[in-house]
Amino acid sequence: MSPLLLALFVILAVAVAAWVVSLATRDVSFVDSLWSLFFVVAAVVYAWPPATLSAKGVLVLSLVVIWALRLSVYITARNWGTEEDYRYQKIRENNNPGFAFKSIYIVFGLQGLLAWFISLPLLWAITDTSALGILDVMGASLWLIGFVFEAGGDYQLSRFKSDPANKGKVMDKGLWRFTRHPNYFGDFCIWWGFYLFALAGGGWWTIISPLLMSFLLLKVSGVAMLEKTITDRRPKYAQYIESTNAFFPGRPK
Repeated sequence: MSPLLLALFVILAVAVAAWVVSLATRDVSFVDSLWSLFFVVAAVVYAWPPATLSAKGVLVLSLVVIWALRLSVYITARNWGTEEDYRYQKIRENNNPGFAFKSIYIVFGLQGLLAWFISLPLLWAITDTSALGILDVMGASLWLIGFVFEAGGDYQLSRFKSDPANKGKVMDKGLWRFTRHPNYFGDFCIWWGFYLFALAGGGWWTIISPLLMSFLLLKVSGVAMLEKTITDRRPKYAQYIESTNAFFPGRPK
């Protein structure tokens, strides 16, 4: 079996196992914690057997694991002890009756398939045996910028929310002063960074992966979805929109 097909098979197997758990908990929200781990599964499959990995392969595999574990732990800690996320409650409402069984493809299968598709550059990046070059350096630098924005933005927001005095307020300090979504911008940079690694390994056509990730972050499950109703929940957010870039960092207006 080719590494791509094997990765798809393993990812979908993990997705089905997670779906079975959701039947018992009646909560599909934990798929958010699972999302980044799908990429670890794919990366490990692409890296097997480990004895064949070059220095570049080890580097890319390490970057995937660092990014994925950090994000999964953060989301798990953030959602621990809370009810099912409102987004999934809405999906559940729109797909009843029978959502419990429909969720195997609406939620878990779909996210597993998307993760597999987006992981395509990792195969070319991890299996490339050439020496590190300028594109690899650029990829690592872009990954680092993305990690700072994503992890830094998440940390700053969690600190902000932990202070009861900030209830109802809008976070507009730190990285959030320059972009309304530093975490999504960070994810954007990370996946374009992985693409540069793949490009150096000859996987130029895998540009469809970061393009899809960019589309999801900007138009589907990221910026567009979050800001669709946020002004109803936080009236002051309208003023924040007027003064701060939505995605790419820039000086506050």
